[in-house]
Amino acid sequence: MRKASFFTTIFLLLISFVSRAQGDNPEMADGLRSNGKIYVVVLVLATIFAGIIAFLVSLDRKIKKLEKNN
Repeated sequence: MRKASFFTTIFLLLISFVSRAQGDNPEMADGLRSNGKIYVVVLVLATIFAGIIAFLVSLDRKIKKLEKNN
């Protein structure tokens, strides 16, 4: 029980440090948004995630097929 509370405390401290590092005004996001390039970034990320999901689905189908044959 003590170990879990120790890790929880460390985790919460790290989260608080990360949230302070974010800052109030992300300059890069403002620049990308003003030029319209933020949509390109979102599109590329969505394409990558869709590819990963498609790969995992096809891999799952192949594994099920192999398990069915054995």
